[in-house]
Amino acid sequence: MALFQIDEVRKTFTNGEVKEEILKGINLSLKEGEIIALVGASGSGKSTLLTIAAGLQRTSEGQVIFEGENLTGMSPEQVRKIRASKFGFVFQFAHLVPFLTVEEQLMLMLDVSESKLEKREQKREIKRILQLVGMEHRKNAYPSSLSGGEKQRVAIARAIIHKPKVLFADEPTASLDSKRSKDIMTLIRDLTKTLNITTLMVTHDEEMLSYADHIIKMSDGQIAT
Repeated sequence: MALFQIDEVRKTFTNGEVKEEILKGINLSLKEGEIIALVGASGSGKSTLLTIAAGLQRTSEGQVIFEGENLTGMSPEQVRKIRASKFGFVFQFAHLVPFLTVEEQLMLMLDVSESKLEKREQKREIKRILQLVGMEHRKNAYPSSLSGGEKQRVAIARAIIHKPKVLFADEPTASLDSKRSKDIMTLIRDLTKTLNITTLMVTHDEEMLSYADHIIKMSDGQIAT
């Protein structure tokens, strides 16, 4: 059984009397331990699909099934709890809290996800994850002292500290140069395999597609065949 099943998902936005269908009956299955890249021109619907899969907005029609449960039929609070405990997010910019150290960024995420680990165990887990992303030596640093690549590494650590099942990555390398982009994608690929996470990624950068297990091309709100 697929970890994620997206069935006949449609999304329509209304602007006055004008209705615009952004997604036009999307069907997609996501398996564990894979990186799936969504590509397409601006306006093709790829970011809308990612946010719907992540429970950040509702479908107009269709269903999103995660671990056998229908997210579409859940209350906002039920979806929020799944998002906090089972999903991780990485965006184009790291969006780190400026007055928290690297270690404190991860501690905050554990609090948000309602981690059941004791404080001593949380410290050990934070150290382990920071070592995985190569940032343990910067655990006491504040965001203002970090490079762009270091900030994104911390953002990835924050996204996986609570052991999510799915990592949603929206243009995770768009703000980085070519070398740092490759470093970050190598890190995402290695973590996806090591931790058996499913990664759904939106990208415009064709060089990043070589890191994906599957590439889904979107055009005009549909999956291109």
